[in-house]
Amino acid sequence: MIRKNSLCVAIPIIVGLCFLEIALGSASLSWQALKAAFWAGPYSHDIAARIIWSLRIPRFFLAFLTGATLAGAGALLQAATRNPLADPFLFGLSSGAATGAVAVIVLCGDMLGIWTAAVGASTGALFATATLLLLIAVRRKKNRVISTERVLLSGLAVSFVFSTLTNLLIFWGDRNTAQSVLFWTMGSFSGGSWSALPIVGLGFLTVLLGGLVYRRDLDALMAGEETAASLGIHVQKLRLCVLVVCAFGCAMTVALCGPIGFVGLIIPHLVRPRWGSALKRSFLPTMVAGGMLTVLADILSRCLLPSQELPVGIVISAIGAAFLLVLLLRR
Repeated sequence: MIRKNSLCVAIPIIVGLCFLEIALGSASLSWQALKAAFWAGPYSHDIAARIIWSLRIPRFFLAFLTGATLAGAGALLQAATRNPLADPFLFGLSSGAATGAVAVIVLCGDMLGIWTAAVGASTGALFATATLLLLIAVRRKKNRVISTERVLLSGLAVSFVFSTLTNLLIFWGDRNTAQSVLFWTMGSFSGGSWSALPIVGLGFLTVLLGGLVYRRDLDALMAGEETAASLGIHVQKLRLCVLVVCAFGCAMTVALCGPIGFVGLIIPHLVRPRWGSALKRSFLPTMVAGGMLTVLADILSRCLLPSQELPVGIVISAIGAAFLLVLLLRR
């Protein structure tokens, strides 16, 4: 019953957000123009039709898939570490992906077309993951206890290191490249196009399949490492697989939209009161809610200032900061 009721609520909201995403923008279109452009189809030479079919509709899918990927990755990481404050940014995954993408853009240019940033982001995210695992391995080699808090602090250190490298690369780049990269690092869905959707779709499918495969094991892990081990689950291998899945998924979103924070942190907290903490029930609703949040943030980023677009990362950061303040006051 809960699933049916939630589905009945979610579908109209997603349709409404899709309509607002298509209708609102820097170029104002009347209802008649929107209707005519929509029925004209994607191959029409009409300006309104090209705006809707070539820019705004793929931008909606890009925003939705990005939010769903980040929210799903956040839920997986929170379950794997048993820490409600874990998210892709806290483990340095997004920072590593941003460094890799910026390095390719600044140093190598556009070698592989639209896949250039994706390759750089994937390399950077996996390198950040390897750095984090190396820090953990050094701690384990010294026969010391590896607590969840120490893992999170290691991830935070990795995040700071890669953020510093990103700023250095922007500083070394020429002025035009630095300006475009600086806007990209604030987060934006302005690069939405049909050719870009396979990249973010690959990240989305990776996180989705990872969640469907590992959610039962992660539910057992949330009950305790001893409980998971008694059920035949290899805890360290599970955490490594989740980390790699989340790193790759986040890298695909960062390559297109830049680093967008707080989605992986906020959404799991908003979904749990209704769906519970078990990933078996809450994982898919978390991904849907994440997509809805990023679409809403993108709409706000284009409407808050007249004839000017705010970076969507600023809008989501403001929402995330307000959420954390409320969380601190309530708990």
